Amino acid sequence: MLTQPTPKTLHRLSVALLEDDPAHAELLGHWLETAGYLCSRHERGGTLARALVQERFDVLVLDWTLPDMSGVDLLKHVRDTLRSSVPILFVSARGREADIVTALRQGADDYMVKPVRPLELLARLEAISRRQAGAHPPQVIERRTLRLDCQTRLARREGEPVHLTGKDFDLSALFLLNVGRLLCRGELRDAVWGPGVAVASRTLDTHVSRIRDKLGLTPSNGWRLSAVYGRGYRLQEVAPT
Repeated sequence: MLTQPTPKTLHRLSVALLEDDPAHAELLGHWLETAGYLCSRHERGGTLARALVQERFDVLVLDWTLPDMSGVDLLKHVRDTLRSSVPILFVSARGREADIVTALRQGADDYMVKPVRPLELLARLEAISRRQAGAHPPQVIERRTLRLDCQTRLARREGEPVHLTGKDFDLSALFLLNVGRLLCRGELRDAVWGPGVAVASRTLDTHVSRIRDKLGLTPSNGWRLSAVYGRGYRLQEVAPT
């Protein structure tokens, strides 16, 4: 049983867990969910690789030995092909120094050797989260004809100012920083309104509709901001129509 209080910094963070052993995946998933994480479990590297194109995760927890591809191969794919800096923690039975060094040099943020202890696992994830929270977000977000200044909180479209409410600005910045990624409704609510705040689905839909109109996030302008039924929203770049 986990006795350590869940740090607030871990609240509702999403973890993609890659582990092909059902019993171990069940155990790790239970620890993570008990600690307040949203845990997405995957048994194959290829499945997670496809999910990374569609969804955004805060942390990846990877095993090394898998039926279809190694955890290190997936690590290389994430860093070299997807160009993602998402934090990656290895949890593997491979405990040789050479293996640990290989993973860290390929871009892993941390490495744990099985069997792992629950509180240590959570502490390491908490440390990774603190490092991520300490990273400075971009001061200006520019995509195509859109410009969001995160210091002055001013938005411009084709050089002309666009009036956005505080929530609309935060939502716009979140979409523009995650173009192509599926952002779940819960993730959007937590990021814009705050963790645990009750927000009606219709309220979120109204904000999304408003920024779609104000920022011109339509196919005619090279954007598609669409709802994914039962899950959330995705902003994509498309060829202007």
